[in-house]
Amino acid sequence: MPLSANDVERFEASRSRLEAIAYRLLGSASEAEDAVQDTFLRWQAADVGRIEVPEAWLTKVLTNLCLNQLTSARARRETYVGQWLPEPLLAGDTMLGPAASAEQRESVSYAVLVLMERLSPNERAVYVLREAFGYRHREIAEILDLTEASCQQILHRAKKHVADGRTRSEVDEASARRIVGEFLAAATSGRTEPLVRLLTEDAVSVGDGGGKVPARAKAFEGAAAVATFMRGLFKPGKAKRALVGGSPDVHVTTANGAPAIVAVFEGRIVGIMCLEITTEGITAILNQVNPDKLERATRHWAATGDHGNPLFTAF
Repeated sequence: MPLSANDVERFEASRSRLEAIAYRLLGSASEAEDAVQDTFLRWQAADVGRIEVPEAWLTKVLTNLCLNQLTSARARRETYVGQWLPEPLLAGDTMLGPAASAEQRESVSYAVLVLMERLSPNERAVYVLREAFGYRHREIAEILDLTEASCQQILHRAKKHVADGRTRSEVDEASARRIVGEFLAAATSGRTEPLVRLLTEDAVSVGDGGGKVPARAKAFEGAAAVATFMRGLFKPGKAKRALVGGSPDVHVTTANGAPAIVAVFEGRIVGIMCLEITTEGITAILNQVNPDKLERATRHWAATGDHGNPLFTAF
């Protein structure tokens, strides 16, 4: 029996929330969209008239679809070309979801999405549902078919894993933007010393090209190595222009709730660089250049109008 207009409307009322949950669970906007669409197909096939609480039913179906996806994703990422990084989302993207509390903002930050790759599927699900969406342990237990006590233990482990990877205090947004500006000035100066001063001693730089854009298979580690790489990355060169198709414009914007550097060529985003900035300095530079993971950001960039003059044109 086809869904009534009211039944479709009931699903659509939950779509944004479902997408935000799926993105946090999977770290991929395209996979999140697919998971939500699969949830809709199950809603379409269900006897929806007998579902008393559609939000709970949809959340359970979606979460379990994502858990299955996470299990298979781990196997796929073992054969992924180079380093795997999440798909960054620009400010205003509805898939980022709620951001009223510190926990909600942290759960979608790029640094935490990277850290959540260390969690087991159940740990990630409990962490996301509890920290970002405020589900009670009883509700999470019903979604995951676990006991409340198990959910509490899983959350404790998940929070510890995330906290262990974030031992430094972050700076406020205004300070972070200032540091991003200083970073760009240093990176384009042609000298490594100014960059080294901005980086922590154990800073890392990771790039994700997905085998489609050149990116080093291993991370650069240590301030000196990262600074040398960044100096070279921003140095003009014919090969870089040929790879991109020309000289991209560089903007500072916001991705996943933090200042980020975006390179745009003829309306197409060719790279998003997310910096993890703490009171001690820049601890990580995470550079997403896989074109498949920049499609949604490009659409969002085009849809949000005038972005002002670029800071400079690269290469």
